[in-house]
Amino acid sequence: QVQLVESGGGLVQAGGSLRLSCAISGHSFSSYNMGWFRQAPGKERESVASISWIGGSTYYLDSVKGRFTISRDNAKNTVYLQMISLKPEDTAVYYCNVVRTARFPLDPRQPWGQGTQVTVSS
Repeated sequence: QVQLVESGGGLVQAGGSLRLSCAISGHSFSSYNMGWFRQAPGKERESVASISWIGGSTYYLDSVKGRFTISRDNAKNTVYLQMISLKPEDTAVYYCNVVRTARFPLDPRQPWGQGTQVTVSS
C-alpha cells in the first residue's frame, strides 16, 4: 500500500503563489501516473492536474490551465503542484493520488492522505 503525504498549503492573498508537495512511499513511484485533486467545502472532490510516468505528459482542469504546473522528481518520490495567480475559488483541501491513467477523468487508486489546505483571500 502506498502512503501519500501532502504539504505546502497555506493562506495567501489573491494573485499569490504556493507550491504543494506530495511525498509518496513505495518502490515503484517512477512507474506511477500521479494526480492532484481538490475539494472545496460543500463540493465534490475534483481532478486538478496529472502527470504520466512515461514521457511526463501533463493534463489540467480547464480553470487552472496556465496557472498551475504539475511536476515530479522520481529520485525524491515526490510530485509537485506549482500554483500562481491564485484565486479565491482555488480555496480547497488539495490531495495527491496515484491514478490509473494521467488522462482525465482521473481514477484515484490509493487511500487518500490528509491533504493540505489552501486558502486564498480576496
